[in-house]
Amino acid sequence: MDPLMHRKANARLQLKKADGTPLAGATVRIDQTGHQFLFGCGAFDTVAMMKIPDEKHKAFLLDRMQKWLGLFNYGTLPFYWGRYEPAEGQTAYAETLAAAKWLRERNVQVKGHPLCWHTVCASWLLQYDNDEIFRRQIDRIHRDVTAYKGVIDLWDVINEVVIMPDFDRYDNAVTRICREKGRMELVKAVFAAAKESNPEATLLINDFNTSEAYAQLIESLLEAGVPISAIGIQSHQHQGYWGLEKLHTVLERFSRFGLPIHFTENTLVSGDIMPAHIVDLNDWQVDAWPSTPEGEERQAREISEMYFVLFAHPLVEAITTWDFNDGCWLKAPSGFVHEDNSLKPSYEALRQLIHGAWETHLSLTADENGRVDFTGFKGDYALRCGDQTVPLALNADTQQTITLA
Repeated sequence: MDPLMHRKANARLQLKKADGTPLAGATVRIDQTGHQFLFGCGAFDTVAMMKIPDEKHKAFLLDRMQKWLGLFNYGTLPFYWGRYEPAEGQTAYAETLAAAKWLRERNVQVKGHPLCWHTVCASWLLQYDNDEIFRRQIDRIHRDVTAYKGVIDLWDVINEVVIMPDFDRYDNAVTRICREKGRMELVKAVFAAAKESNPEATLLINDFNTSEAYAQLIESLLEAGVPISAIGIQSHQHQGYWGLEKLHTVLERFSRFGLPIHFTENTLVSGDIMPAHIVDLNDWQVDAWPSTPEGEERQAREISEMYFVLFAHPLVEAITTWDFNDGCWLKAPSGFVHEDNSLKPSYEALRQLIHGAWETHLSLTADENGRVDFTGFKGDYALRCGDQTVPLALNADTQQTITLA
């Protein structure tokens, strides 16, 4: 049995001339041009591209993003409140909207991350009391989800809520209101605001805590009617690859809800593994964290295995890698390219899956009735016959009549 059959669909195409007669014996080329599945990565560099004046650096980032587009159809853009609006009323709207449009023009789906989070929170909120902080948090969601509607229709609504009321590394406005209102009430309120602002949006809850505590919270939220569209799972593996056992355990734990699962922040390093005694990954502060040849081969193997398991799971809809290039969060060698944009083995390993084994390209000949049948991975296609090209969507089993001159 094909473990990826749920990622495929069957097509029966009836090819006809303009006068209605069948195109018997016609040779057609069927080429997949896009995936239904969301193969994603952080796309923060697109925001920088829209605002930096240095043309040399902009060209460097464009080169990086062209390589990015060679793999991915789904990008995450930053909405960390403390960076998006560092001073009250002064937002990164213009450059972020330009970045989102740049991606959408290249057939990339875009997600905003996150709308509510206690980390990288706006420090200016601390001048207000809790009622005012809460009001401004809800207003922020209405403002941003509405402003980007139609360009960004996927959102991490709230991030890391399991730890949120207990977070004590530093004072912040969101932890204050989460302690006062409780997790349930805060999550209900922020999801309600996002849903009201864009009823068609895909709304995620997202967490690095993959334990039963997160599952129980989701269960309570769903019972309370919170409109969670998909469950976000962070999988930062700076301390080593989870392995198949943990991966299957996490999938089983969160599959019980029947909701789509998004692996939202996936990290596998190509250098030394972070020591196991580190509890908070942010505590690992190093001057440099180099990639190594043996680490790069390991990273490529682990990414190939993990992606296959996730792609084979019927509830997983998206995988987002964090980050595309080395040297980002914690200076980790976690990218598909080095800091100078040169490709790593993991890039080619993933390319061979996304645009190789998991992509459909066929040359077919119509039968005497002008009929062509094929099975392909779900997504967008181009059908070529002679000098004509016709777009085709294959997101479920389909029967279509296609008229060619």
